[in-house]
Amino acid sequence: MIITNIYEVIRTLIGEGLSVATAESCTGGMIASTIVDYPGASDCFNEGYVTYSNEAKVKNLGVKTETLEAYGAVSEQTAKEMAIGVKDKSGADFGLSSTGIAGPGGGTIEKPVGLVYIACAYKDKCIVKELHLKGNRTSVRKKTVKEALLLLEKCIYDFEEAN
Repeated sequence: MIITNIYEVIRTLIGEGLSVATAESCTGGMIASTIVDYPGASDCFNEGYVTYSNEAKVKNLGVKTETLEAYGAVSEQTAKEMAIGVKDKSGADFGLSSTGIAGPGGGTIEKPVGLVYIACAYKDKCIVKELHLKGNRTSVRKKTVKEALLLLEKCIYDFEEAN
């Protein structure tokens, strides 16, 4: 079963009695906002965190200071710790995270504008996806939301197959 839109993702979560929590940096709450646009989303979504600063990532999600120092906020490792942290803290079935450089500034040669990491944690798994997105700040953020929800869809499918 491959779901084609956010409403199907939310309907599936509700129908299966599953829940999701979000930990967002570059999307600034857009993933959570997109989820709660769906009527009845409170049946699958309890909480979300916008952890824009490194301090917030450590304090609210349990991201390790050592991870941030070694790899930076925009990294596979940080996205993974954010997703696992929000899943564990919230008690949700799925933890969904985003961290990246939306622009127009902030990019470097090693980490250019449009570099984004999304992650979805569930059970004892965590899938991280690296994105290289084009466009302005708003476009990068919207594309990240779409990709994060597609990743959640994939994880729901894997979760259901395992049960």
